[in-house]
Amino acid sequence: MIPPLGVSTTTARLGWLDVLRGWAALAVALHHATYVYLPHVRIALQGWFDPGTYGVLVFFLVSGYIVPASLERRESVRGFWIGRFFRIYPLLAVTCLLAVLPFLLGVRGLRAGLEHYHPATAILAHLTMMQDLLAVPNAMNVLWTLSYEMAFYLLVVALFVIRAHRRSAPVSVGLAAAALAAGGLLPTWLLSGLLSRTAGVGAVVAVCSAALVVAIAAAVSGRAAARVAGGLLGGLLAAVLVALNGRVGVWQGLAMMALMFAGTAVHRAEHGQIPRWSGGAAAVLVPAGALAAGVWNLHGDWHAQLVWAGTVLAAAVTFGAGWLLRHRGFPRWATGLGTASFSIYLLHPLLLMVAAQFLGRSGREDVVGLLVFLVVLLAAGWASQRWIEAPAQRLGRRLARRTPSKAVEHPVLVS
Repeated sequence: MIPPLGVSTTTARLGWLDVLRGWAALAVALHHATYVYLPHVRIALQGWFDPGTYGVLVFFLVSGYIVPASLERRESVRGFWIGRFFRIYPLLAVTCLLAVLPFLLGVRGLRAGLEHYHPATAILAHLTMMQDLLAVPNAMNVLWTLSYEMAFYLLVVALFVIRAHRRSAPVSVGLAAAALAAGGLLPTWLLSGLLSRTAGVGAVVAVCSAALVVAIAAAVSGRAAARVAGGLLGGLLAAVLVALNGRVGVWQGLAMMALMFAGTAVHRAEHGQIPRWSGGAAAVLVPAGALAAGVWNLHGDWHAQLVWAGTVLAAAVTFGAGWLLRHRGFPRWATGLGTASFSIYLLHPLLLMVAAQFLGRSGREDVVGLLVFLVVLLAAGWASQRWIEAPAQRLGRRLARRTPSKAVEHPVLVS
């Protein structure tokens, strides 16, 4: 979450980000809910628009806009990773446990495909949060977006430690160009999951997990040279996995990364860190490149081309509208929905699992059931945010404040 994994915002100035997160979380939840409560609506909609992917791309744009800013505001790689850990993992651990609990109790099986993998491999892959880039099925369908969030974090840290973090605009445009060229160079099927098909899933998970631990451990160390080496190792790992081992086509993985960095470029242009024309160029060229990459790589399937093009355009317009309204005030319920967006994102598949597998709510139109689902989801999201997310984030902030001073943490390299 993707996901709604940006920094929590409490000021009115950033309320528009919360509104976008809340809207995106509802779009994803409603999209998945149609499988259970409105199957005919889903069938009518498929082939024309994908609300789930639309919500994910909005999340990615929001993450791109705010996550690098949180790292640079702290000027501490250690503080950044502490904040990310306590922002994501407590709720992620709870929801993953709930997702496999029916299997542990012998009531239901695991999610399709996961039962074919050794438990150690599956658990280790999910601990890295990169399971979708390691060819391991997700314990919940929505977790695939977190793999791309983690890849983005690693690339952001890599750019930061070598003082190239303000080059977001050319990075985003370069990634969009690579996405467009990917299908023309090599068939998508050849690159997707290439490492795992060649070396074996277990071996790739073990090597990449070890590399990730080393990279983060070095990046948060007290030595400048180790931070640079660790940051670069993490960035290299992310780049290789997105390009050579993603479940989705390499063009799509690169396009999603490009959109995240385009969000970063918008933030930098807005705050005078890069020229406005540079940020504006990224804001136009990257969505256009992502759209063109889909049309080019999905040639022969005009429905898929239409869905991708409409999804990218809708996500870009939504983010742009939010940005244009960033100085406006928003209702507390709208910003509150954004505050609970991560809980909504991770909890809705569990509620739908209960509805479909235990309550038999599937296969027929049920508007009342959908409304009940939404009420329960919002209540559960509020409770989860208050009693799981918020305490963990407060602990993370306390620990992050104990990191070394800015002068010590920031790498000493020429920009």
